[in-house]
Amino acid sequence: MNLGIVAITPRGADLARFIGRQFPEAEIFLPEKFRRDDTCRYFDVPLGDLLPELFAEADGLICIMATGIVIRLLAPHLRGKEHDPAVVVMDEAGQFAVSLLSGHLGGANELAVRVALASGGQAVVTTATDVNDLPAWDDLARREDLAIQPLSQIKIFNTLLLEKRPIGLVDRQNRVAPYFSEIPAVRLARNFADPLLNEVSGKVFVTHRHIPDPESHEPLLLLRPRDLVVGIGCNRGTSAEEIEQVVKTVMEEAFLAPASIRSLATVAAKWDEAGLEQFAQSRNLSIDFHSAEELNRVEGISPPSPHALEAVGAKGVCEPAALLSARGGPLLVAKKKRGNVTVAVAEIGDGEG
Repeated sequence: MNLGIVAITPRGADLARFIGRQFPEAEIFLPEKFRRDDTCRYFDVPLGDLLPELFAEADGLICIMATGIVIRLLAPHLRGKEHDPAVVVMDEAGQFAVSLLSGHLGGANELAVRVALASGGQAVVTTATDVNDLPAWDDLARREDLAIQPLSQIKIFNTLLLEKRPIGLVDRQNRVAPYFSEIPAVRLARNFADPLLNEVSGKVFVTHRHIPDPESHEPLLLLRPRDLVVGIGCNRGTSAEEIEQVVKTVMEEAFLAPASIRSLATVAAKWDEAGLEQFAQSRNLSIDFHSAEELNRVEGISPPSPHALEAVGAKGVCEPAALLSARGGPLLVAKKKRGNVTVAVAEIGDGEG
């Protein structure tokens, strides 16, 4: 579920239906006693059971009820800003949309603004960077689909912004640099060795390059573009643990960050490979399946593999699969075989984003 809207009073139910018409991705949850012949979902279980369940499933929640109710019911279920969905609380008159939880990473601040526009009310956003009209690092990461490492550094770097202390930014692809063009405290460095970085209070690197032990380089914030595709070939029955270990080892040996993986790619014959599916699910990654015919049309790969040709009808798997899914991007890591697994890594081309 993308977005849930929950109300518990008659007036709140009317507002939920009104807002829901402006959020086609939303599901509306109302008490059974307010049932009408419409597409809303009606519940007869205690709100204390329903709300935590929706909290675990949704990307965002709009709760039309008192803030205290939401706090009491959700407090035992908070997992951390990297996991919790956006939560916005609104009064039943639609006057105020309060960004309550996951304002930046979850997008609650942005959702509060959208809800306020829909109801004609006012968004209430209390995060310090927003109040001071500054682009928070975690908010930019969400907007630009960047992974954050280590997440513990976010508070430090947002504080540096608020205190106007110098921050060195290395961002060769200009993913976030434009947001700071008018903020003197953020200074754009050419590369990781730029002398400018010796004169700052913190460093932000936007890169898919692996940097060992980032916590030992404090204060350092790594923003990871999800611009890598990992092509994988494996023997039948290979475990998810072995696949994960090989991928991690091969990428780190090539100084590439596993957090920058956007998707996996393999041959269509592996559609039911349990270990590969489990590995993908553990990292919330999609898998692109390419037919043997498609793989065989890819040129410029390693010499044909007799084993792959016999097993799945393709001259190779990991390299051509990675290149096909990268859609024009270069091959960064040629085929590496470790045990039951072969791995190759390609960078997604500009045409794919």
